[in-house]
Amino acid sequence: MNHDHYSDHAIRSILNGVKRIAMVGASANTVRPSYFALKYLMERGYDMRPVNPGQAGGSVLGLEWYARLADVPGPIDMVDVFRGVDALPGVLDEVLALDPLPRVLWLQLGIRDDAIAARAEAHGIEVIMNRCPKI
Repeated sequence: MNHDHYSDHAIRSILNGVKRIAMVGASANTVRPSYFALKYLMERGYDMRPVNPGQAGGSVLGLEWYARLADVPGPIDMVDVFRGVDALPGVLDEVLALDPLPRVLWLQLGIRDDAIAARAEAHGIEVIMNRCPKI
């Protein structure tokens, strides 16, 4: 996939094809972009699963927090990452340990790592970088 540009059709196809989204780095802070995106996607009917080890055991917007991706029950269609580039290797290790693997790894605005994308794609995972599903 060309990670320099994603067509509107490609983005729509991905978002129309997923139901359960695990958001790594979600926040309960109402002024953070990850909170806005979590709320927006939930309001659009996605089955959202917030992942943040610092919040595990609590809830946000009526959703249970999970400490890590492996704690999310059932299959995950897409992993939406609100973490910096330095956290991506660990996040991808968690993603690749899931069974079944998610269809999509989505990296938020300002986040791009071609090596991470290549590694995920080698396992059949579609990758979107430097985009927000809310925009």
